[in-house]
Amino acid sequence: MKLKDEEIVNLFANPQTVEKGLRAMMDAYQSRLYWHIRRLIVDHDGAQDVLQDTFIKAYQNIHQFKNDSKLYTWLYRIATNEALQALNKMNRMKKTDEDAEYHMQNLVADNAGQDAEEIQVFLAKAIQMLPEKQKLVFNMRYYDDLPYEEISKILDMSVGTCKTNYHYAKDKVENYIKDNYSQEF
Repeated sequence: MKLKDEEIVNLFANPQTVEKGLRAMMDAYQSRLYWHIRRLIVDHDGAQDVLQDTFIKAYQNIHQFKNDSKLYTWLYRIATNEALQALNKMNRMKKTDEDAEYHMQNLVADNAGQDAEEIQVFLAKAIQMLPEKQKLVFNMRYYDDLPYEEISKILDMSVGTCKTNYHYAKDKVENYIKDNYSQEF
């Protein structure tokens, strides 16, 4: 049985139930946060590392959580920041085996002959080409079906900016698919 956000936060308030609160928070949000992070990081192991860092940071800073937003909004914001830090670190390292294009090409080769999976991989490839803010907004809106108001809180940008970023991202993804899908498959 999953606990409500306020019940989870209340568990953290009592030193004797902190561990139970952490487990309840992980049970409630681990899957959703993993897939949010995975769409940004692409690599499973990297996404798992970022997810772990997200929960550690949430545990360390739960006292800063204000009930002016939902717990998952706060967690998504932490996950997004952790994912961006991981991406920046990967970009600084400039290792070719961690390059998103390299991963996408390998995924396409590994999934050849599986139409549904090919399409998903191709879509992921198109999304990886987006600028960072557009990629974040697109993933949260398209995959997580978050309302613009929640995305706005997570990314600390106006609702209008979120809508604009999503619109541009959607157009770029559609154009990429129209221009490239038939050539690759």
